Amino acid sequence: MRKKNMGKIVKKNIVATIKSWNIKNFEALKAEDTDHEWILIDHKKNLTPGAIKEISPDYIFFPHWSWRVPSRIYDTYKCVVFHMTDLPFGRGGSPLQNLISRGIYQTKVSAIQMVETFDAGDIYMKQELDISCGSADEILSRVSDISFNMIREIVTHHLQPTPQSGEPDYFKRRTPEESEIPVDADISKTNDWIRMLDGEGYPKAFIRHGNLRIEFEEAELNANELTAKVRITGGGKNE
Repeated sequence: MRKKNMGKIVKKNIVATIKSWNIKNFEALKAEDTDHEWILIDHKKNLTPGAIKEISPDYIFFPHWSWRVPSRIYDTYKCVVFHMTDLPFGRGGSPLQNLISRGIYQTKVSAIQMVETFDAGDIYMKQELDISCGSADEILSRVSDISFNMIREIVTHHLQPTPQSGEPDYFKRRTPEESEIPVDADISKTNDWIRMLDGEGYPKAFIRHGNLRIEFEEAELNANELTAKVRITGGGKNE
């Protein structure tokens, strides 16, 4: 049963996420929005059809989630997922890295209905995003801020999603080996490669030197000088 607040039924909403910046924004939203009951799910073991049925939420929001959601959940409840491209452009995995590696620095965050096909759901809303500077962590923190503003809009104004328009374009999920900095990269592209992988859970940008693997993070580009923190391990080609 839904709780009552001063005689009114308090609607429940779930946020399912695993990233620290989203959890921080969730706590802020929960504290400020007393018109709704907000529930956090931060592990796949707690996202089951039975558990969701017990809560009976109005919405389930997925600002960052790494596991497949059972179809019984998104077929029954209003599930909203967030993607860092102007859909239908850029459906698929590793959107941040795919954008920056292509030299695309202006994009959008799309809030979409979760459906069986990844990133193919109807659009609730979009918002502009500049990824021309900042590490992956810094950019994803901005994405989190945008996503939670969208959550507020969707819940407050009961937005209705509309179908995606245009021909889909697809991104392929990147592998850890694609984190190697291209041998022909100039200083600007090298900076992009380091910063786009400098984030929670991402494999660091690296180069090989003989049997050594040299990883980079915390890059700073000033004119024609690039500085970065370096970690060297014995993980080269011949190991």
